[in-house]
Amino acid sequence: MKKTHKINIRVRYGETDKMGVVYHGNYAQYLEVARVEWLRDLGVSYRWMEENGVMLPVTSLQIKYLNPARYDDLLTVVVTLVKTPGVRIEFNYEILDEKKQKIVEANTVLAFISTDTGRPVRCPEYILDKLTQEVE
Repeated sequence: MKKTHKINIRVRYGETDKMGVVYHGNYAQYLEVARVEWLRDLGVSYRWMEENGVMLPVTSLQIKYLNPARYDDLLTVVVTLVKTPGVRIEFNYEILDEKKQKIVEANTVLAFISTDTGRPVRCPEYILDKLTQEVE
């Protein structure tokens, strides 16, 4: 199963506050970028999923801030699938700075929702198949 994916994000000036520290709300965007790229690396895009009837809204977001990130830092966002998805899919995250110091620990839970009915659905087979292929 494709469990972990890493991406790098350079902190932009507009993502920081007056002190040059990343504004706390921007970390949720970093997590989203990592999650989207995890899925893309699996061979599925959010756009394609939505065009084919499935949305993935966040139902839970937890962030533990450990150290500040600053303007122009190169961050590594590590996203890990917690378990095989059902109606929900859960990810853990670590954000590290260039010295490998942990900046953030986080967790998100998302629900698979039908774009037609707005009701929860099970994880699409095409995602489960991709996860199974990664094992082989």
